[in-house]
Amino acid sequence: MRLYSLSVLYKGDAKAVLLKAAYDVSSFSFFQRSSVQEFMTFTSQLIVERSSKGSRASVKEQEYLCHVYVRNDSLAGVVIADSEYPSRVAFTLLEKVLDEFSKQVDRIDWPVGSPDTIQYTGLDGHLSRYQNPREADPMTKVQAELDETKIILHNTMESLLERGEKLDDLVSKSEVLGIQSKAFYKTARKQNSCCAIM
Repeated sequence: MRLYSLSVLYKGDAKAVLLKAAYDVSSFSFFQRSSVQEFMTFTSQLIVERSSKGSRASVKEQEYLCHVYVRNDSLAGVVIADSEYPSRVAFTLLEKVLDEFSKQVDRIDWPVGSPDTIQYTGLDGHLSRYQNPREADPMTKVQAELDETKIILHNTMESLLERGEKLDDLVSKSEVLGIQSKAFYKTARKQNSCCAIM
């Protein structure tokens, strides 16, 4: 699971304006990084332009998923992640970032802003924190712990069943032993009774 891009954009009438973005292109070769980053910016703008206000969507492109959230006030966010990254966590991240951004950056700066003029520094921190959805999102963390508990419980039940089968074998052996012991006891008593002097 990996996040590659987190962008905040303004959905204008004609086009989408990139306000701020953070990228993690470390998994790509050094020579491809700038091209990959430009492509992610282009894709983010295109998706926002084609999305309606007040909508959320996930667009699949090969092994990547682009999650977009366009608010009614034209502020939009895009997360580009691999296909394994949980959609619910991506949309939680977008909602959190857009709320934070709208509180820190004046609304009049949105239509004319650019990455150089917008003073918002939270994207890099969010991008790195949300790389591991289990740590960043409490619900995902709880779900992962439940899954682990289920696996442990399942393994414990299997070991109990194996143990139960072994106990059944011991019980059946003890029953056989009990019959043999009783027979030995009777035989020994008969043998001893003829030798006993009264």
